[in-house]
Amino acid sequence: MTTAYNRIAGQSVERLAALSDGVFAFAMTLLVLDLRVPAIEAVHSERDLRHGLIALSPRLIMYMMSFMTLGIFWVGQQTQLNHLERSNIRLSWIHLGFLFFVGITPFSTALLAEFTVYRIALIAYWLNLLCLGAALYVSWGCATRSKLVKKDIAPEVPAAVCSRIMIAQALYAFGACLCIISTYWSIAFIVLVQLGYALAPRAPG
Repeated sequence: MTTAYNRIAGQSVERLAALSDGVFAFAMTLLVLDLRVPAIEAVHSERDLRHGLIALSPRLIMYMMSFMTLGIFWVGQQTQLNHLERSNIRLSWIHLGFLFFVGITPFSTALLAEFTVYRIALIAYWLNLLCLGAALYVSWGCATRSKLVKKDIAPEVPAAVCSRIMIAQALYAFGACLCIISTYWSIAFIVLVQLGYALAPRAPG
């Protein structure tokens, strides 16, 4: 009975994509809720407001970085789902694990925004990125081994998906290592990586 159930459960790629869209939308919304306008009691002049906005800039940078992070991983997951003919219960649970790490991204972002100078906060954020990438890598491996991908998929697609994930994770790891020098260097490098991935589709070739 259990074996028969496992064979028929979790086969809908469309339902998995719909759930993923909802979780990503919720996580992206939570990111912006961490932004607070300067307290009106502390603002008595243009100068006070300017200083208040400058003090808010680290959180704005964290918001931009994490919004791009989620956008990049959303594109990555949707690319995988678009190449699937069907799913199975194992792959569905892997993607649910992936969505778990999507859901805690606002927490790791808020932690880094609040404790920007601390390496532990930066490492926690990087571990979040690592888990996201690892879940996508494992899910693609499961899909290809279980022959869940579409029959007409181009031969170079499986290797391209794996390569993109591995390169991104290597860059993130390098960025995390920069916290030995300064967490600001790490954040700047990760932002550059995010911009590179976000703008890559528009780049020639």
